[in-house]
Amino acid sequence: MAYAAPIRDMLFAMKELGGLDAVLSQPEFQEVTPDLVESILDEAAKFAGNELDPINRQGDIQGCHWKDGAVTSAEGFKQAYASFCETGWHGMPASTEFGGQGMPTLLSTAVLEMWKGSNMAFSLCQMLTLGAVEAIAHHGSPALKQRYLEPMVAGRWTGTMNLTEPQAGSDLAALRTKAVPEGEHYRISGTKIFITWGEHDMAENIVHLVLARLPDAPPGVKGISLFLCPKFLVNEDGSLGARNDLVCASIEHKMGIRGSATAVMSFGEGPGAIGYLVGEENQGLACMFTMMNHARLNVGLEGVAISERAYQQARAYALDRVQGKTLGREGEACRTIIGHPDVRRMLMDMKVRVEAMRALAYFTAGQMDRAHGHEDAAQRGAAQSLVDLLIPVVKGWCTEGAQIVTGQGVQVHGGMGFIEETGAAQHQRDARITTIYEGTTGIQANDLIGRKLARDGGAAMRRLIEQIRDDVATMSGHGDALLQGVAQALASGVQALSEATNGLLKLDARRAAAGAVPYLWLCGTVIGGWLMARSADAAGTQLTSGAVDDGFLAARRVTAQHFALHLMPLASAQRDQVLWGAASTLGLSDAQF
Repeated sequence: MAYAAPIRDMLFAMKELGGLDAVLSQPEFQEVTPDLVESILDEAAKFAGNELDPINRQGDIQGCHWKDGAVTSAEGFKQAYASFCETGWHGMPASTEFGGQGMPTLLSTAVLEMWKGSNMAFSLCQMLTLGAVEAIAHHGSPALKQRYLEPMVAGRWTGTMNLTEPQAGSDLAALRTKAVPEGEHYRISGTKIFITWGEHDMAENIVHLVLARLPDAPPGVKGISLFLCPKFLVNEDGSLGARNDLVCASIEHKMGIRGSATAVMSFGEGPGAIGYLVGEENQGLACMFTMMNHARLNVGLEGVAISERAYQQARAYALDRVQGKTLGREGEACRTIIGHPDVRRMLMDMKVRVEAMRALAYFTAGQMDRAHGHEDAAQRGAAQSLVDLLIPVVKGWCTEGAQIVTGQGVQVHGGMGFIEETGAAQHQRDARITTIYEGTTGIQANDLIGRKLARDGGAAMRRLIEQIRDDVATMSGHGDALLQGVAQALASGVQALSEATNGLLKLDARRAAAGAVPYLWLCGTVIGGWLMARSADAAGTQLTSGAVDDGFLAARRVTAQHFALHLMPLASAQRDQVLWGAASTLGLSDAQF
């Protein structure tokens, strides 16, 4: 099944939830018009559908191949990457200062969803490169910026993030990679694992950002520094020089995203890889966290994109597959399985979850633009507080939701979903990593309650809760019975969120951590439901204003109603898990597990 970018859904979410008009009114985006936005989305959809989607399946089947330290990408990837860079897509989200197009995050988010939906493995190369660009742009010396950023933005050189080691996964305090000063550079030695696109044949050079310890570094995370280690050293004139002392020792054989190379990188098998300090000594994690919000938004977006892809395939299969008699449609000639009530239940759940996840991701992207460029400092600060609060929810809730949606996609196919040739299983396999890398769901949840909620005593969350309650009051006053029902369900959900927030802040650290993931789920349920309610309100307003509708706007109202009836009731159970679930979660000894 071919991927088709859901442009209309994207534009609706951008305009009605992401605040596109307000974003485009900011000074730095004055030249970005609504017509230009639609043109960019149309062209991106063509590239995703014509160039990236056709090589997605073969990337999964062929994977990458390693031999003697070199990695060959799957058939078609190298050519598609060259076209991707030549047409300017690679640098679109980056700053114009370094050769990018400086587009709003909200617009870039929609375009990135297309890359991820059409070919998630391919999209990771750009995502990691631009993350490295962001870290260098914020913390690199003028010389590093001048030498590395333009070719990285253009895509001639790609970038990686080297954090994980065999003994140091989420616990970076256990990191052992060494950095020894040598004149104006450092000698790096150590082994890094799980390095996405750490070696490949698609670009001239690969720029590795590596976390390592100096000889006199303090123990733990306070002793970690960040270094830039290129695959090929760069001469003063920008040309490529000698091969650096680093090599891809092997690549992993993975469950999913097989079209991307996940490398084991060995630094310093000889005299040591030459690296350059990025930022200050022992401030490596702070430098990495500069790009963390965008990185986690983008991984959450992977959950949205792969869910959309799975939904499209399940819908197409259900519209085509003939099987059994359809209750209530016995007289109809067509007996495709989309008529079966339980198939419709699964498809509706998939559709609703995708819409809610996209709403959350795009709303957050719009707030990022507001935080970066709104003319009023107070508005920038408020938007940044909201972004900081929502990022772990976007990353955690959207990727966990993808496990449900892609699983349902297999289920809609029945036995054929279990067969690799249909492609449904690939979506579930590809989605599985999203809850793990860039911080597991548990890490996102701990970040939400430990860093985001606790640091201001829940003030940012309470402001959001009040905003939701204001919208509930407004919607409840409508003469629209459907919207009143949605508002009633939302009122119950936001009350559960308020009670869980207040209760969580009173728990001791261990009991709070036991309820952290249910709290993240609760946030996603209520905030996602709020944005679905706003979608229904916006669709209703357009309809009453005389908008010509082919069913799209009416469907937005029904999907919001479905969320209110089927997903919002989960909020009360999630609240209970937050407040009282620790008794059972922590109730067994180690030996009893």
